[in-house]
Amino acid sequence: MFRKVSMALAATLIMAGSAMADPIDGNWKTQSGETAAITGGGSITLKTGKHAGKNIGRLKAAGGNKYTGSITDPATDKTYSGKATLTGSTLKMSGCVLGGLICKSQTWNKL
Repeated sequence: MFRKVSMALAATLIMAGSAMADPIDGNWKTQSGETAAITGGGSITLKTGKHAGKNIGRLKAAGGNKYTGSITDPATDKTYSGKATLTGSTLKMSGCVLGGLICKSQTWNKL
């Protein structure tokens, strides 16, 4: 009986975990006015603008509404070490080079 209860509990937890979406999933308005989509795997793709359809990064949860990964400038195709912090419906993004010595930031708003 313990085994059956354990299996049922494990199945419930797996299904509940997959049903909960990450808070950054969805569409975001970038600082330049374009729309970017962040999917369940953390992939960031531009949906509008000159570079629509282009994948510009990937973020993964780091705990405490913080995310880490990489961000690509679509205009130059240069990739930077990226991080983001979610506060309400605002996502503060930054990309850095030289171990964080030089960084640029943007604030995105959830649509």
